[in-house]
Amino acid sequence: MKIYTRTGDAGESSLYNGERRRKDDLVFEALGDVDELNSVLGVCRHLVETVVPSDADEDEPSSSVAKQLTEIQSRLLDAGSAVATPLTSEQTAKLKRARFPAGCTEQVEAWIDALDAHLPPLTNFILPSGGAAASQLHLARTVCRRAERKVARLTHELKDVEPEVLTYVNRLSDYLFTAARVVAKVSGATEVCYKKV
Repeated sequence: MKIYTRTGDAGESSLYNGERRRKDDLVFEALGDVDELNSVLGVCRHLVETVVPSDADEDEPSSSVAKQLTEIQSRLLDAGSAVATPLTSEQTAKLKRARFPAGCTEQVEAWIDALDAHLPPLTNFILPSGGAAASQLHLARTVCRRAERKVARLTHELKDVEPEVLTYVNRLSDYLFTAARVVAKVSGATEVCYKKV
């Protein structure tokens, strides 16, 4: 099978249910942002693996961040499947297959709580900082928020995406912020605080 199909050369592409839409449709914008987030997380995972010592205690929360990022990347593919299969589709089997898995948001919340327990409380706003890995996680957080805005429109305005996808992406940005702080701490880097002029 060839990588290229030429079916999108006129500026249209197919959703999972076979429906053709223009490539600048909101669904494809949301899919693009979710895909970009997934790619950014691949870079994050690599950088985290270079910062967290290979002999780190498995009970140390930072040693779990790379594994959690891998899990998140898989769930983002699930989120993309849900986005690419509008709830208004009449193809029940494809809707069922593309349904976002239950319990994913709760899993991310548990990870946030475990990571946050090892951090000093925030007393100031912090700037995206804390070394290469932490800064990249902050960048991922901003891409995540952009994806969230697109998924929110699909969820609220068009009623085409199940609300759990939106909840997951929202919680994911909180996770990325917390993970960035943990990685900065483990790497010994300093978080830069916001200072008003």
